[in-house]
Amino acid sequence: MTDEPAPPASSPSDASPSVARSSGRSLRRRPRWSRRRRATVWVAAGLAVLVLAPFAVVQGVGRAHVADPADAPPSDAIVVPGAGLRPDGSPSTYLRRRLDAAAELYSRGVAPVVLVSGDAHDDYDEPESMRAWLLDRGVPDDAILLDREGFDTHATCTRAVSEFGVGTAVVVTQGYHLPRTLFSCRVAGLDAVGIGVSAASVEPWKAVLYRVREVPAATKAVLDAVRR
Repeated sequence: MTDEPAPPASSPSDASPSVARSSGRSLRRRPRWSRRRRATVWVAAGLAVLVLAPFAVVQGVGRAHVADPADAPPSDAIVVPGAGLRPDGSPSTYLRRRLDAAAELYSRGVAPVVLVSGDAHDDYDEPESMRAWLLDRGVPDDAILLDREGFDTHATCTRAVSEFGVGTAVVVTQGYHLPRTLFSCRVAGLDAVGIGVSAASVEPWKAVLYRVREVPAATKAVLDAVRR
């Protein structure tokens, strides 16, 4: 039995025209897909900057004015933004912590009045509930100012200046909310420092949600500052 000679190895020039065309198309596509990937990366980076830049500004300005409770300076008012009510109309857990801290600051003589600011409509009256809580903790009625149009943080800060004539203030709220509150207050012309209270929650997912929400809320705070 004789050995037949092996067929000669094919060279690149022997490739069929269809294979060559297919290979050429593949090579031409690669730069196109690379450009698309680069464009996607740049767009994503641009969006990240647009979202995070306001947050960085708000955090930077606000954190510069956070104070230790023991070092709270004498001020015109202690300002407490609203944080919701329970179904029975009493302050929420977060709001109680703010009010308890405000009552303690008042008892130390940090300010002559406590300004409670929140929403009020129909049977829902946040400032009135806050007032009742403070009364039970020894703050006299004539030392409590009610702002029933503090619909958001920006409104609380601007109305403290425009409607109540507050020039200096100690603001009391949860730590995650404090930098944005101080940013809005200082933009409004209120010389404010902030005291942070606990944001611990029996529902940890809520605590996480509130912190994540500060990112878009910072963008709104910057826009409110520009528009005022």
